[in-house]
Amino acid sequence: MTSPDPMWATLRKRIWEWRSVWITAPSVAGVIILLRLAGLLQYWEWLALDQFFILRPLEPVDSRVVIVGISDQDIKNLGRWPVEDTRLAELLERIKQQKPRAIGLDLYRDFPVEPGYQKLVKVFETTPNLIGIERKGGGAGDIPIAPPPVLAKRGQVSSNDILPDGDGKIRRGFLFWTNQEDNTAIAGLGLSLALIYLQAEGIQPKPAANNPDYLQLGRAVFPIFESNDGSYIRADAAGYQILLNFRGPSGSLPTVSMTDVMTGKIPSDFLRDRIVLVGPVAESLKDLFLTPYSSASLTSPDKTAGVEIQATIASQIVSAALDGRHAIQVWADPLEYGWIILWSLIGAILGWWVRSLRWAITGMVALEGSLLVGCYLAFLGGWWIPVVPPALALAISAIVLTGYIANQEREDRQIIMNLFGRHVNPEIAEAIWRDRHQLLTAGRLVGRKMIATVLFTDLKDFSGITERTDPEILMSWLNEYMEAMSQIVLADGGIVDKFIGDSIMAVFGVPIARASPEEFAEDALKAVRCAVKMAETLDALNHKWQNQGRPTTSMRVGISTGMVVTGSLGGQQRFGLHHHWRQR
Repeated sequence: MTSPDPMWATLRKRIWEWRSVWITAPSVAGVIILLRLAGLLQYWEWLALDQFFILRPLEPVDSRVVIVGISDQDIKNLGRWPVEDTRLAELLERIKQQKPRAIGLDLYRDFPVEPGYQKLVKVFETTPNLIGIERKGGGAGDIPIAPPPVLAKRGQVSSNDILPDGDGKIRRGFLFWTNQEDNTAIAGLGLSLALIYLQAEGIQPKPAANNPDYLQLGRAVFPIFESNDGSYIRADAAGYQILLNFRGPSGSLPTVSMTDVMTGKIPSDFLRDRIVLVGPVAESLKDLFLTPYSSASLTSPDKTAGVEIQATIASQIVSAALDGRHAIQVWADPLEYGWIILWSLIGAILGWWVRSLRWAITGMVALEGSLLVGCYLAFLGGWWIPVVPPALALAISAIVLTGYIANQEREDRQIIMNLFGRHVNPEIAEAIWRDRHQLLTAGRLVGRKMIATVLFTDLKDFSGITERTDPEILMSWLNEYMEAMSQIVLADGGIVDKFIGDSIMAVFGVPIARASPEEFAEDALKAVRCAVKMAETLDALNHKWQNQGRPTTSMRVGISTGMVVTGSLGGQQRFGLHHHWRQR
């Protein structure tokens, strides 16, 4: 029978030694993944994404999109709300005069607001690049709102529906709102305006080459949001949604007031060839929404008007199609699970490899920091990579393994102490502890051959002394002798192997194997020096005992160097030594 390949044997040994890592890492990762699938980490992952937006440098202003906002001051100037049809028609006419490419009216106009309805109808009929809105609803508490009848008849209507996440923030936008019952679809306001703008650039919508279900515009492909994309768990993925890539907090897109347009305070060509959105920005109208930038403040969160969110969608589409500005991309689920398992494994290895608590904590903090920085840099490149689940997996795996190793070391130390007790000096005890993994197997010393020096002592005429001495005095006298001799052995680097009546057996050179003839000789010299000191100490004890009226004695010593077999005998509380003598 051939012996196993040493390389494979070593590999199997290493795998077995690291079994706690291989068990802990996937177990912790599995728990984290289950928590994630249950939706318990979703809120924290959203917060992490929000922080990435907040930390990201503000992007240049997209001058291709302009908002004509109706503020509280504008409403005060108008003297009423909603704005009457006459004023709205005048506003749209002034905007038309500057020849914008597309106009989005983000105001509900499902019924006339006299006076001036016919005038407004005329504007609607003579402005082919004007897009009105309707609200399709579908969410809890949403009430559908019809579009302007004239624009609906002309096919110039889009949806301005907005879908908040569970924490009330807007992170997604509609390209198309769809009705699953009759399979009808209507483009979102931002997309409709972007398509008109891009048409002038010679860009037409088409199915993406990599997936015909995806919309492609120029250089940009827009993947459809799925219910479990990124940190989302069972999200409402109805319609054609995309993740929004905000340029910054509210006010990041060029905005002018209705009053400034009406009074001619803007340059005469300010709106030329731009996408213009008209809509309310007044706080009193409550058409304000939380976005990722709202997480920057708990007391006064930043809020973005609905018209600006539609403008953001239009800007995102145009910038992607013309400039190649990246969208927010996510990994497939298997890749995200592998990412979590990887960081769980890193944490487990850290907990196993670094045995110092201080350095383990330092390493964990450094790794957590590198994870955060890496995910943030990936976000700057357009990738939303999970950060909270791998951070938890790393920390929990490291803590579990650190605690496990600390407990194992306590058990190993107790085994060492049980085996050697008070029979070795601190230097040897430290050496034994340092090499404990080589010395211990299943709580016992591994049996092995080595060269050592053994010292034997016994007392001359001990039997006669026992017959002549009171037992109580004898035991006190013998304990004093044994204690003194044991201290000398320990001081000279030996191990007291056993006491046999009046005999002492001490060993030099175990359990840490010696490797060279010089070390063997050094052990022998230690034994000889120890014997000399023992004799000198016994002389001092005899002088003391004689003054106390106790027995005096002499000691016989034997020293031998040769091959021995060391290991644990009996239970785990006793160190044993078998020896084969070879005189040296």
